[in-house]
Amino acid sequence: MRIRSLGVIDDAVVELSPGFTAVTGETGAGKTMVVTSLGLLLGGRADPALVRIGAKAAVVEGRIVMRPGAPAAVRAEEAGAELDDGALLISRTVSAEGRSRAHVGGRSVPVGLLGELADDLVAVHGQTDQQGLLRPARQRQALDRYAGDAVAVPLEKYGSAYRRLRSVAVELEEITTRARERAQEADLLRFGLDEIAAVEPVAGEDTELAAEAERLGHAESLASAAQLAHGALAGNPEDPEAIDANMLVAGAHRALESVRSHDPALGALAERIGELGILLSDVAGELAGYADDLDADPLRLAAVEERRAALTQLTRKYGSDGTVDSVLEWAEQGAARLLELDGDDERITELTVERDGLRSELSLLAQALTDARVEAATRFASAVTEELASLAMPHARVTIDVRQAEDEDGVEVGGRPVAYGPSGADEVELLLAPHPGAQPRPIAKGASGGELSRVMLAVEVVFAGSDPVPTYLFDEVDAGVGGKAAVEVGRRLAKLAKSAQVVVVTHLPQVAAFADRQLLVEKTNDGSVTRSGVTVLEGEARIRELSRMLAGHEDSVSARAHAEELLAAARADA
Repeated sequence: MRIRSLGVIDDAVVELSPGFTAVTGETGAGKTMVVTSLGLLLGGRADPALVRIGAKAAVVEGRIVMRPGAPAAVRAEEAGAELDDGALLISRTVSAEGRSRAHVGGRSVPVGLLGELADDLVAVHGQTDQQGLLRPARQRQALDRYAGDAVAVPLEKYGSAYRRLRSVAVELEEITTRARERAQEADLLRFGLDEIAAVEPVAGEDTELAAEAERLGHAESLASAAQLAHGALAGNPEDPEAIDANMLVAGAHRALESVRSHDPALGALAERIGELGILLSDVAGELAGYADDLDADPLRLAAVEERRAALTQLTRKYGSDGTVDSVLEWAEQGAARLLELDGDDERITELTVERDGLRSELSLLAQALTDARVEAATRFASAVTEELASLAMPHARVTIDVRQAEDEDGVEVGGRPVAYGPSGADEVELLLAPHPGAQPRPIAKGASGGELSRVMLAVEVVFAGSDPVPTYLFDEVDAGVGGKAAVEVGRRLAKLAKSAQVVVVTHLPQVAAFADRQLLVEKTNDGSVTRSGVTVLEGEARIRELSRMLAGHEDSVSARAHAEELLAAARADA
């Protein structure tokens, strides 16, 4: 991992060991920046205050080696990233203005993708994570994670039934609490449907009636125009001497017929004039029929206008676009809605039966979930207790209390109201009895700071066997631990590092001595600029750092002897 312009770190390369890496240094040297850098690579919040003064941006780049087909590799490739010889290159840039950018495998990606990858890459634990472990909800999640499919399978079935019960309950409550509003809606729908049924509109009727009303309103002028046009085409029977269009066309046809044999062109024109005469006769006949059939009855006109007025009243009330067709559409939808509203009583009965059935089903599923958690809790507590014995707490005993929560507003089961939630009805609490004769108490009340650190480490070691991730990061979780307990913490971290990569930020030489690689974060000051760098410690340099951690003086003879003894003991233990 390369860090540039982040906090007190100007430019540093952090080489993490495949096994156990310890990060040490004086308080304020910048060890936290190493953790922060890894957090940025894993999608952590980008704080512009982290950018080194005078720099435009802070940049963290990391190279993560992963096995082929690993979930994180698959997700990265889905996002368009490319692996470099089995390694994923990730970079995160945070500008001094607060903008943040992320790149994975050479492809620009949303920062949220880093968080998705982090779930399968690194488990981060620090002082804030200890506080998280104190929350009952977090403890239940931890137990479920440990139990695996034994809890996951019934939890999925329970979740499905729980969501359906919630949906049924919401619908039932809506129907019953809104009964008055729904009844009023039903009355309005009935009134509207009755009003439409009384008029009995027909699709497209308003358009046809409008055309008929226009025709009847101008019947006299239409008849006069048709008669005049007919006379112009076919002549006036009362004036035999009048010349009409038919006579003129017939004369033209006769003129050409007499000479058509002399020129085919005139013959063709004669035929066209003959066709024109036929067309004129047809039009004249239709004009005569139109005038005869035209109905000028004022009673019919009054009936049409009355019908149109009735339709207009409907379209104003129920037509979305002022047409009869939209009125009929409203009626169709209203009838369907009325059928739904009228079926409320029947629907209430159906929902009540379904709700009661789901409650019974949920009770059985919740009990199965509780049974699975109780069984897993026994194994989990035993495993954590065994780990604590290896962490200098040989007499400590961990138990997990799994009980179904009661709530006066909950569902009655077996004569008591049970509070069902999205994850079941169980409350899970981690209890610790630190020594024989002590009553088990919640770890928030029964554990000191050092004991809490070791409990959390023990929990993580147990997790490592059931839900492994490639890398574990512990940020000063050994706070409050010292002496023999510190040695045991180091030994346990070394054991965990045999199956995963472990990175620990620590102040304890007993822990650092067990590391496969020790990194020193060191601050330098040239009088005007303060910088921190990261150095891999080997040989004499590592002994000097362990001596400093032991006695505060790198050159103390007794501290050097103790440091060499710590290293030798750790190597012998490995």
